Amino acid sequence: MSQDSATATDGARKLTGRRRREVVAVLLFSGGPIFESSIPLSVFGIDRQDAGVPRYRLLVCGGEEGPLRTTGGLELTAPYGLEAISRAGTVVVPAWRSITSPPPAEALDALRRAHEEGARIVGLCTGAFVLAAAGLLDGRPATTHWMYAPTLAKRYPSVHVDPRELFVDDGDVLTSAGTAAGIDLCLHIVRTDHGTEAAGALARRLVVPPRRSGGQERYLDRSLPEEIGSDPLAEVVAWALEHLHEQFDVETLAARAYMSRRTFDRRFRSLTGSAPLQWLITQRVLQAQRLLETSDYSVDEVAGRCGFRSPVALRGHFRRQLGSSPAAYRAAYRARRPQGVAESAATVVETMVPSQGPPSGRRGSPLSSAPVAVAAATGPGEHSLPGPDAFVPGRPALPGQRSAP
Repeated sequence: MSQDSATATDGARKLTGRRRREVVAVLLFSGGPIFESSIPLSVFGIDRQDAGVPRYRLLVCGGEEGPLRTTGGLELTAPYGLEAISRAGTVVVPAWRSITSPPPAEALDALRRAHEEGARIVGLCTGAFVLAAAGLLDGRPATTHWMYAPTLAKRYPSVHVDPRELFVDDGDVLTSAGTAAGIDLCLHIVRTDHGTEAAGALARRLVVPPRRSGGQERYLDRSLPEEIGSDPLAEVVAWALEHLHEQFDVETLAARAYMSRRTFDRRFRSLTGSAPLQWLITQRVLQAQRLLETSDYSVDEVAGRCGFRSPVALRGHFRRQLGSSPAAYRAAYRARRPQGVAESAATVVETMVPSQGPPSGRRGSPLSSAPVAVAAATGPGEHSLPGPDAFVPGRPALPGQRSAP
C-alpha cells in the first residue's frame, strides 16, 4: 500500500522557499547510534544511477554543536548545521540518543519550520520521539520500536501509537520501527518518489527485500513494559503471565487489582500504551507461538494450554497477528530450523506452562479481534541479536507497513 504518485505530486507542490524535492537532510545528534544513523546516509548519499536509482542530494546536518560522539566513542563532524535544513524537501531524524532526554529546542524549531514549508519529515526508530517533541505527531498515527512504544504513547497521549507496524506513512510525516524497519521506510520513500523499479534496484544493491511482509508482531516479547516494573499493577501483570494456561479475562485482572474494570483499563493503558485485552491476547498468541515451535502438542492442545476458549479463537487471533495459521506457522518454522532444535527446547517450555488437558468447559474470556500491543526485534543496542524473522512466514499479500490513504 505504497503512497501513490498523486500524493507525491501534492507534496512537491507544497514545498516553499529554497526547498527542493531531491534534497534530503539527515539530522544527527551526539550520542546517536551509528547503525541507525548510517541507514539514510547509505540510501540517499551514494550515487547509484548506474543501477537505475535516481540520485538524491544528501545534506548531513548537526542538530547541535559538534563534534558528535556516537556508538563506540567515535567522533563525527557534520558538514552542515541546522541552517542547511532550509533547502531540504525531506528531513530524516535517525534514532534519538535517549528517550528520556529532551531534544535541543533549536532542532525542534528547525523541524517545525521545515514541516510548515512543505518538507517531508521522517523519524527512524526512536527518532519518532524527536518528531513527537516537536509536535509533528499530534493527532497522527505513528510507530517506533516495540520496546519504546508504551513510553511514546504515555508521554505523548495525542499521538496514535501503533506498535504493530514496521513503518507508518501519514503523507508528510513518516515513522518506522527498529533498525531494519528504517531500511524498509527509506526504500518506501524511494518507491514513492521514483517507482517500484527504482526501489527494487536499490534493494538489490543493498541485498535486502524490496518489501518485507508482516509487521512487528513477529518479534513479540514477553517482557513487561519498562515503566511498569515499580508500579503495583506489575504484580497483576506478572500473575497473568504465570497463568496464561487458565481461562481468565480482564475482569479477573481488574478484581485482582481491586479496581473497577473502567479504572483498570485506564490505569493499564496509561502505563503501557495498550488496552489490557489487547495485551492479554498478544501474550496468549506469543505462548502459542512458543509451544508450536517447541512441542508436538496439537493445535487444539496448544489452544487449551494458552487459555483460549477454543481452537477457533486461537486460529483467528494467531492469523491476525502473525499472518498464518498455527499449523502453517509450525510447518514453516520446522522446515527452516535444524533437526532437533525444537525438541531440545521443549523441556524449557514445559516448565513454563503447567500440564493441562483440553479446556474444561468453563466460560472463557470474551476474546475479540484486537490489534497487537507489542512487537520488531532490531533497535538500539540489539543490532547483533538474531530475531525470529528468518523462521516466520509473513503475510504473503501485504507489505509490513501502513501508508497514507
